[in-house]
Amino acid sequence: MSNNINEPIFMLIMSLSAAEKRHFKLYISRNQANESAKFVKLFDVIDGSASYNEEHILKKIPDISRQQLPNIKGHLYGEILVALRLLHTSKNVEIQIREQMDFAKILYNRGLTQQALKILAKVKLVAKAHSHFIITLEILQFEKDIESRHITRSLKGRAEELIGETNFAINQINEVTNLSNIALKLYGLFLENGPVKDEVQSREIERQFKDNLFSIKEDQISFYGKAYLHQSYCWYYMITLDTTRYYRHAEKWVDLFTKHPEAKKENPFLYLKAVHNLLNALFILGRHQKMNLEIENLEQFYAQSSTFNENLEKQTFVYLYTAKLNKHFLEGTFTEGLELIKPIETKLGQYHQYIDIHRVLVFYYKIASLYFGSGDNEQAIEYLNKIINLKVGHLRSDIQCFARLLHLIAHYELDNLQLVEHLIKSVYRFLSKMESLDAVLTQIFEFLKKSLSSNPHDVKKSFVELRNKLEIISTSKYNRRSYQYLDIVSWLDSKIENMAVEEVIRRKFMKG
Repeated sequence: MSNNINEPIFMLIMSLSAAEKRHFKLYISRNQANESAKFVKLFDVIDGSASYNEEHILKKIPDISRQQLPNIKGHLYGEILVALRLLHTSKNVEIQIREQMDFAKILYNRGLTQQALKILAKVKLVAKAHSHFIITLEILQFEKDIESRHITRSLKGRAEELIGETNFAINQINEVTNLSNIALKLYGLFLENGPVKDEVQSREIERQFKDNLFSIKEDQISFYGKAYLHQSYCWYYMITLDTTRYYRHAEKWVDLFTKHPEAKKENPFLYLKAVHNLLNALFILGRHQKMNLEIENLEQFYAQSSTFNENLEKQTFVYLYTAKLNKHFLEGTFTEGLELIKPIETKLGQYHQYIDIHRVLVFYYKIASLYFGSGDNEQAIEYLNKIINLKVGHLRSDIQCFARLLHLIAHYELDNLQLVEHLIKSVYRFLSKMESLDAVLTQIFEFLKKSLSSNPHDVKKSFVELRNKLEIISTSKYNRRSYQYLDIVSWLDSKIENMAVEEVIRRKFMKG
């Protein structure tokens, strides 16, 4: 018996909007002789269920046997996809292009060669205009097949023309493929380890990066080539902690879409990724005015979500609310930012089957940091425990490490000193295992161990000493990376001045 919300047919039906469900029923009524077909009954039962339960289905539809169910599910799945393709053809240029290619194939198979070539010539212009070079290459191959098999009266000079177009398309494909490969590799490195920890790692990544980009000339590549080039630079400079250059390339990446608005419609995911990186760079640099402007632009984009596909809506939600949380961190308005938690939790629950665990992990850490900054250490610990209990291997080992450190500090704030003593050892072992112990973290551990046995009157002096040590240590950018995850200096200032962390950060923000 299957009782699983991850059942493919259940997930597909649950992802449909009300309009898509209506369209599916209309499509079936037009194309099926019998509206009461078994797969239609199956659709209705699954649509009205909170989870996928085969026993419930078989009980509700007695004329479907257990042996028939897999085939009927497969048929229903295929019919839904066909209906969705028909519904969304007008919204997706790539689907329109492939539909025209299918029409050309049908005409060619019927011997109507000239009509097929006419369709291919028109649709090839559309594919080129939208930088769909792989599809362009498919169209060219089809044209070459026709020209080589038939006397079409267009062969004079046609061979050289098709060969030239084909070579150009191949060069464009190779260029975009290579650049997107570099971007993906760097993103994978960031997801696994976060920023570099020392000069050795930095030099190794620099060597690999420059070897791959040695022959790339920005003024000689296509739109998508430039987009993936700036994406690659963004990952590279984010990993190597060069925030200024990270910001410059994120801005250039967004500017590409500003200059080519049609590309924003054609590939909104790549545009969103650019905006997300620009917002992240602005947050790290503390440029709150421009950050607020970009958040407003993204909110306007999100307001159009009724016209989005589901995946785009989910991605926009992730980036918009990440930026909103960062805005509160930057401005020191932690308590005000708590209002975001409920809508975030609601969306995470609604999208839990579709949002990857990396995004969930980041949200949990930011929510925990929000509670910590507002002074609610118990709620911070609750969210940090969610991270600690996730089984994610080395995924974002940087966040996993700092979640444990913040968890330790939150318990320290609550005077759970016996637990802190135990946690110091386990967290130290974890960070050592992940090779994440830098000079800043080592000093924090030394302070916490020392403070457990210190005279209460000496603790404030210890906070001052730690702050002075961190000021010296943080002159190295590799040690300063810790501050991207945990504003340890503001926490120390709050202990020294007997103020809330939120007040300290707000005061720094107001001073500019």
